[in-house]
Amino acid sequence: QVQLVESGGGLVQAGGSLRLSCASSERFFYLYYMAWFRQAPGKEREFVASISGSGGSSDYAESVKGRFTISRDNAKNTVYLQMNSLKPEDTAVYYCSRKSRSEYTDWGQGTQVTVSS
Repeated sequence: QVQLVESGGGLVQAGGSLRLSCASSERFFYLYYMAWFRQAPGKEREFVASISGSGGSSDYAESVKGRFTISRDNAKNTVYLQMNSLKPEDTAVYYCSRKSRSEYTDWGQGTQVTVSS
């Protein structure tokens, strides 16, 4: 089973930036779509962004378009989420996930992002 380890979360003021990282143990990392999801207190987990195996295609939730950027470094088996212009409503636990057979089935432990107003 693949291991995904997120890092980079923390406390930041509104308008600030953070960069999340997710390291994968997957040997064939470059073959898989990867994504970031988030879960705020009392809410369901929601999609944030995804990226194709080559990095040539990406998709974003409307709420983060223009502010967040997903990228990957296949040589390092790592996917990133650059978050700019953060808002208090971005506060959540952020998870990375690997897509397998059309579903996101593998998850990291999550990293907390807190944006203060």
